[in-house]
Amino acid sequence: MKFFLIAGAVNGLLAVALGAFGAHMLEGRVADKYLDTWQTAVQYQMFHSIGLIAVAILMSSALIGPLGSLSWAGYLMLAGIVVFSGSLYVLSLTGISVLGAITPIGGVAFIAGWVMLIIAAMKTL
Repeated sequence: MKFFLIAGAVNGLLAVALGAFGAHMLEGRVADKYLDTWQTAVQYQMFHSIGLIAVAILMSSALIGPLGSLSWAGYLMLAGIVVFSGSLYVLSLTGISVLGAITPIGGVAFIAGWVMLIIAAMKTL
């Protein structure tokens, strides 16, 4: 649970920093479509940072506790951040469009993470 709390906080920090970087340093340096792509990466990173923190809180609570499905939820959300947001960040900076082909893998990881959170809730609540 400590791991997911730290991972969520670090990714929240990075999302804010990368959002500011995109807004102040990339404007006028990359095409507008890449600024939009960057913003999408930042938003999904922040949403799933909050998800990681929620997983940590649920793991530490007596209500749900440390279930395997909660761990899977956290790891899948973290993998989604790396693959989805990471590929979009690199795409925005490099313009290498083939990176867009791996972005959906991160999206599937996000979805699977939320499914695992639902499963954890159904097992205990």
